[in-house]
Amino acid sequence: MTSKKLDHPVTPEAGAPGAESLIGEFKSLMADAEALLHATEGQHEGTIGAIRSKALETLAGAKETLSNVEGRFAEKAKAAAEGADDFVHRKPWEAVGVAAGLGLLIGLLIGRR
Repeated sequence: MTSKKLDHPVTPEAGAPGAESLIGEFKSLMADAEALLHATEGQHEGTIGAIRSKALETLAGAKETLSNVEGRFAEKAKAAAEGADDFVHRKPWEAVGVAAGLGLLIGLLIGRR
């Protein structure tokens, strides 16, 4: 068996199965935090006002970070898809063999249940 070198690096965060759900949950958390901040809109003085302004700053930073992470995630997914497309075009019979093998393996696993 020969060792094959990948054309593009594979990173764990690009293929993380829960990455999209984590981003979705984080967006939901940010929406809840925004709703809480809007509920306290009239209170600009004292401790609540200070906490509110700090939360607004933190939320703005979190939105920017999330936007950057989403952009990187989309770029990595696109690169992986392009790599798979390139592989299928360069070696179509190997791709068919891999797909058939995976289909057989999945069929065997499902058949045992």
